[in-house]
Amino acid sequence: MADVISTPTNEPVSLRLIDRDFLIACPPEEREGLLEAASFLDRKMRELRSHAKTPGFDRLAVLAAISITHEYLQLQKRANTANHNVTEPDVAEGLAALRRKLEAALDTQLK
Repeated sequence: MADVISTPTNEPVSLRLIDRDFLIACPPEEREGLLEAASFLDRKMRELRSHAKTPGFDRLAVLAAISITHEYLQLQKRANTANHNVTEPDVAEGLAALRRKLEAALDTQLK
């Protein structure tokens, strides 16, 4: 059975990460982006699993989160160097949102 992370006004979207199903609610206009993000995360977790000594799901999820966050921060640094209008508060807000989603997913898995 899939775990559900939802809010009252959103519709559940079925995601599959390394042979585990999840239902995550999101607004209809964000569905495509959520599916794309889940696909990216699944690929990253599978890549890490192929190199991990202890490939537990929770460990892979944390390693993937750290890896993706590192890549994200490197891209932000490059964008700032290239004089794009990305500010530190924007990065902090994005990371806080990612952290909340990761914590919610991990809390659901640990229950």
